[in-house]
Amino acid sequence: MVFDYLDGGSDDEVTLRRNRTGFSQYNLMPNTLQNVENIDLSTCVLGQDVDLPVLMSPTGQTRMFHHSGENAVARAAAKAGTIYSLSSLSSTSIEDTAAASLGPKWFQIYVWRDRDIIKEFMNRCRQSGYHALCLTVDLAVHGNRERDLRNNLSFPVSLTPKTVLDVLSHPVWLYHYLSKSKIELANVKDSPLVKVGKGENLLGYVAKQFDPTVTWDDAAWMIEQWGGPFLIKGIVNPEDAKRAVDIGASGIIISNHGGRQLEYMPSPIDVLPHIVKAVSGRAEILLDSGVRRGTDVIKALALGAKAVMIGRPYLYALASGGEAGVDRMLDLLRAEMIRDMALLGCTKVSDLTPDHVFRN
Repeated sequence: MVFDYLDGGSDDEVTLRRNRTGFSQYNLMPNTLQNVENIDLSTCVLGQDVDLPVLMSPTGQTRMFHHSGENAVARAAAKAGTIYSLSSLSSTSIEDTAAASLGPKWFQIYVWRDRDIIKEFMNRCRQSGYHALCLTVDLAVHGNRERDLRNNLSFPVSLTPKTVLDVLSHPVWLYHYLSKSKIELANVKDSPLVKVGKGENLLGYVAKQFDPTVTWDDAAWMIEQWGGPFLIKGIVNPEDAKRAVDIGASGIIISNHGGRQLEYMPSPIDVLPHIVKAVSGRAEILLDSGVRRGTDVIKALALGAKAVMIGRPYLYALASGGEAGVDRMLDLLRAEMIRDMALLGCTKVSDLTPDHVFRN
C-alpha cells in the first residue's frame, strides 16, 4: 500500500503516463565538433546558486517510505548542491529539517481556512532560514487515487485484514514503523492554533482546513504577507501563469501534481513553451512531474525552464536505500546530464536553447 501511494495516480492514470510519454515526443539536436571537456551544470534559481538544476519537490509524509524521511532528503540535496522543498504535510517539522541540513530550503504551503496558521508557518520559516515559499494551487479537493482506496490506505495505517497482511509481509518496514517516533503531521501537531475536536483525527482536521474557496486574492495576500521569493505550484494554463505574475509571484512551477489530481491534464513539458511565451521573462519557470532522466532535464531547460523539480525519483531512492539511495539517485542524474550535455555539444546550462529540441 505504501508503494502504491507513491507510484499511483488518479482515475485511470492517463495523466500519470502522459507525464512520461510527453518527454518522449521531443528529440535532441546536437552540435558536433565542440570543445566539451568541462561541463558546468550550475545555475541560479530565485537568487540561490545551485550546482545541479534538479530541485527536490515537496512530498507529504515522507517517513512512510523510509524512517529517515525528510531529513535524509534535505541532507542529500545539500550534498548535491541543490534546493530541498519541505511540505506543509511533512512528517518532520520545519525546525527539525532546518536543523538537519544547512543547505538551501523552501517551504510548500496551502491556503488554510484559518489564516493565522499560515502566518504562523511563515514566521517559523523565517526563523528557521527558509528562502522561499511555494503555494500549491492544484489541490482544491483530493484526486481520485483508486490504488489507495483499494488498499484501504489511511494515516496512520488502519488495521484491516488486508493492511495487516500487507504490513506483516514487510517486517523491516514494520520494525521501523513501530520502533521509531510516530509518523504524524509534524508541522501542525504541536501548533497552538490547531484545535482538533473531540474524536477527530489530525488528518481529518487538515482535510477540512484546505479551503476550496481560495481565489487569486488569497494568493496575492500570501505573497504580500511573505515578502520574499514566492512560487506558485500547479499551473499548466498560460493564462494562469500570466495572472500569477501579475499578482507578484516570482516563480511558477508547471505541474499536474504528478498525475495525482485531475485526470486528462496535459504533460508539463507540452505546456512549457506556451507558458514561457506567456510569462515573457517576468518570473522564473520550473517544471515538475515526469522527470526521470538527464535528457528530461536537458529538454526542459532547453525549452525555457530555469530548473526542474523531482518527487517520485527521490522517494523511490529513499525507500530503496535511505539517504545513501537519494545520494546515488542524484549522482546518476548528474552523470547522465554531464554525458548528455557533452554529446549535445553544450558545456553549460545557458548554452541550451529551443534550437536543441524538436518535436516528433
